[in-house]
Amino acid sequence: MRSSNRTRSNRADHAPEREVWREALGVVLATSAYGVSFGALAVAAGLDVWQTCVLSLLMFTGGSQFAFVGVFAAGGLAALPSAIASAALLGVRNAAYGMRMSPIIGSGFWRRAAAAHYTIDESTAVAIAQSEPRLRRVGFWVTGIGIYLGWNATTLVGALVGDVLGDPRTWGLDAAAAAAFLALLWPRLKQRQAIAVGIAAAVVAAAFTPLLMPGLPVLVAAVVAILVGWFNWFRPPAVSPDIVDEAGVTP
Repeated sequence: MRSSNRTRSNRADHAPEREVWREALGVVLATSAYGVSFGALAVAAGLDVWQTCVLSLLMFTGGSQFAFVGVFAAGGLAALPSAIASAALLGVRNAAYGMRMSPIIGSGFWRRAAAAHYTIDESTAVAIAQSEPRLRRVGFWVTGIGIYLGWNATTLVGALVGDVLGDPRTWGLDAAAAAAFLALLWPRLKQRQAIAVGIAAAVVAAAFTPLLMPGLPVLVAAVVAILVGWFNWFRPPAVSPDIVDEAGVTP
């Protein structure tokens, strides 16, 4: 009887971790599929297969990679400085992610050095979506390492079969990452504050998309989201202690 109870207890203890694994692997699959698009577009822009793969291995941040390839495709070698500047500008957001993830990752030089390479949009989103520090660490590492392996594998596939694949957008690969983020965001839209932040960021990003280079509308929307969240304009009104006492509820 004790053994049966212990087994049920162990299953209950591991259930949240299994849920994090499922969530992380879902994001890994969606984002990795998008890597085929990058590989195909990079080769079409004039990069060799090995150059495309090295870019994913070392840069490993989708927005910056697409910005680099987009500017390079438009201007060739003459636009290389602009391509590098654009990629670096979009990569600044990862520094903000790093500050947010620092207490979750913990101390230790090698651990932080490894975490720096895996600190991307998806790993940060999955990590902060969890309720416990242990689960946040699991979400971060599973998502970061999983996407790194999957993204580089699909980058190679896209670079090799780009001509056969054609325009990646016809396969819906350009929407895979966005769909994964929406799946993470949706369960968190339970309060007016979260809904307000999401709507404000979406409206700003949509408004600036025709005006700014790819990637920058997301950064502008992030600033708006930070402002709305910082001032907490849409928080629910605080309940007076007198009202609580009159209702017969102990605070």
